[in-house]
Amino acid sequence: MKKTNAVRLLDKLGIPYELMEYPVDEEDVSAENVASKVGMPLERVFKTLVARGDRTGVLVASIPGGAELDLKKLAALSGNKRVELVALKEVQPLTGYIRGGVSPLGMKKTYPYFLDESAFHADPGSWSTVPVFPLGGRISVSAGVRGCQIVLEPEDLRRATGAVTGDLIHSS
Repeated sequence: MKKTNAVRLLDKLGIPYELMEYPVDEEDVSAENVASKVGMPLERVFKTLVARGDRTGVLVASIPGGAELDLKKLAALSGNKRVELVALKEVQPLTGYIRGGVSPLGMKKTYPYFLDESAFHADPGSWSTVPVFPLGGRISVSAGVRGCQIVLEPEDLRRATGAVTGDLIHSS
């Protein structure tokens, strides 16, 4: 695989990671499909969403694959009154990435980044094929292209992005 901006950033920062490539199904770029192909629990495969706050402008959030982003919680955490997801047609011009390949790392521009706190809570015994590190286990985020995930420690992702963490998912 050709190195993406996300991978180059991690290399520059000296952050350890693992790349997991998988066959892309253009009809199904869902986190559920990615999790099954890379052999990771859905709650450890994080999807990255691009939003716009009424006060801060564009911002980015990553949440577990099976979860739904709670826009009110993101607004509160980011200092906005209201936050809305950007239209799909805006994602690539804003980030440089396409749907199904949006990475929180190495975007065209640096936006405020919010990572759901569940990234730091994991049952290491739930992993199927990926070895775990201490501190609760790793998560994956897109490497910036469809068909490749970066697996890393959540703390390393926070360090690389300056992420603010908090509860971002919709309670059922």
